[in-house]
Amino acid sequence: MFEDLSIKLESALKKIRGQGKLTEKNISDSLREIRRILLDADVNYKVAKEFIDNVTIKALGKEVIASITPGQLITRIIFDELVSLLGGSFTELKLSGSGLTTILVVGLQGSGKTTFSGKLAKKLKTGGRKVLLVAADVYRPAAIEQLNVLGSQIDVHVFSLEEKDAIKTVTGALSFAKNNGYNTIIIDTAGRLHIDELMMNEVSRIKEISLPTETLFVVDSMTGQDAVNSAKAFNEVVNFNGIVLTKLDGDARGGAALSIRSVVGKPIKFISNGEKLDSLEPFYPDRLASRILGKGDVVSLVEKAQASFDEAEAARLEEKLRKNKFDFEDFLKQIKVIKKMGSLSSLLGMIPGLGSQLKNANIDDRALIKVEAIINSMTIQERTSPKILNGGRRKRIARGSGTSVQDVNRLIKQFEEMKRMMSKLSNKSFGNSVLNKININ
Repeated sequence: MFEDLSIKLESALKKIRGQGKLTEKNISDSLREIRRILLDADVNYKVAKEFIDNVTIKALGKEVIASITPGQLITRIIFDELVSLLGGSFTELKLSGSGLTTILVVGLQGSGKTTFSGKLAKKLKTGGRKVLLVAADVYRPAAIEQLNVLGSQIDVHVFSLEEKDAIKTVTGALSFAKNNGYNTIIIDTAGRLHIDELMMNEVSRIKEISLPTETLFVVDSMTGQDAVNSAKAFNEVVNFNGIVLTKLDGDARGGAALSIRSVVGKPIKFISNGEKLDSLEPFYPDRLASRILGKGDVVSLVEKAQASFDEAEAARLEEKLRKNKFDFEDFLKQIKVIKKMGSLSSLLGMIPGLGSQLKNANIDDRALIKVEAIINSMTIQERTSPKILNGGRRKRIARGSGTSVQDVNRLIKQFEEMKRMMSKLSNKSFGNSVLNKININ
């Protein structure tokens, strides 16, 4: 979502790089351009103005010390202001240590409430909570069925009633949770295509009955300033605790994400980057600010890797690399791990300096599906001993995977090249020298 904004900001900041010092003129010229960029990105007008005013005040009079350039200094000031604009610091989801934690999920129809409820249920279950999903959206025909499908995928029970009454459903769910030892319930409420009195009254009544620990407003990031306006209206009636931004993997301009915290005054607690149930992240203002300024997000990338990799499996893989015995069976396992971490474009975008280079790149996650198909068409012997893959075997693999012999040949060649590279990287002294040079700041 922020690639275009990031590229334009980088271009604007280039104009001040190389200057001997920060002056009122070069600050004014650069910030005028940045203000225009923010408005083009659909950032709220008042938010953009306040942001530029704050940066101007902090930049004027700042001395450029010998170790940094004016461009670096103004970038740092803008980074700090972006972090402040996005909330300043990480705000954790409140969970009761004892008793029942109730999380009420609200928002407009189509914002992704039901999918978010499933994602949050999985996240909390992984963290050791006993979670109950509550199907309180009794109006949208497929809502209950969708929640049941999500619940079955993550092995979480979904509470619903035959009677289409949201109030009775929530009341029944609270009793069911207490009687069956649940410590967390997530209530998926109904949305509408627009804000209306009936919906607000029902949501208010549900909140009175459930006394939620957290009330989360789910907003579609791609709806721009409409998202900010609906958040204000909901907050006036429901007084929610936090915001969830969905569809950050879309191609919208990103103005809602930059405006909503400042306009509504409530913290962003989660961001969602896709449809997969693993694509839910706690929101860290500094990490998003870093992505926007093209600095990547190595911390989140490392966390994703840590959550996906098994330590014992990693140790086994390292040993195979040292002995140069890495094979297609190991390769297939690593592909599955990468797919769990998210889309290729989102992962590469977390690497510093790659954001602007990826704007027009054709990164297709379906390429991994083709690779999996080719490897799955191999026998176990072929996977573990790639050297036996002669012409006849390659033709059979191509037919079995629905690909061409050229595709199979290309994969085998790339695999051998990757194997040689990984063998070099597995050298401990080389690895340590690389790690010592990594600076995540």
